[in-house]
Amino acid sequence: EVQLVESGGGLVEPGGSLRLSCAASGFTFSIYEMRWSRQAPGKGPEWVSGIGSRGGYTYYRDSVKGRFTISRDNAKNMLYLEMNNLKSEDTAVYYCATSPSEQYRGQGTQVTVSS
Repeated sequence: EVQLVESGGGLVEPGGSLRLSCAASGFTFSIYEMRWSRQAPGKGPEWVSGIGSRGGYTYYRDSVKGRFTISRDNAKNMLYLEMNNLKSEDTAVYYCATSPSEQYRGQGTQVTVSS
């Protein structure tokens, strides 16, 4: 059974930091490009960041460049997203998924940025 389980979300003040984790199982994680996406209340989903299957490249949407860092550990089947200098507009449910088709995706973890 394919599983992607996110953790690390929560409530944080503007300017704060969070580190999201995604535990993958049930498929060959190391051969997939992976991404983090998010969906804010009342809005459609949008990709946030992606990373190559071996971590050889990364990409970010403009609004998070310089603030977010994606990484992976193929030995542990783990995907991470380090988020710094969080803003209210980053509030959303964040989920990990295979890229680009999101064939496999997790249920998500809530990130709320508010004072």
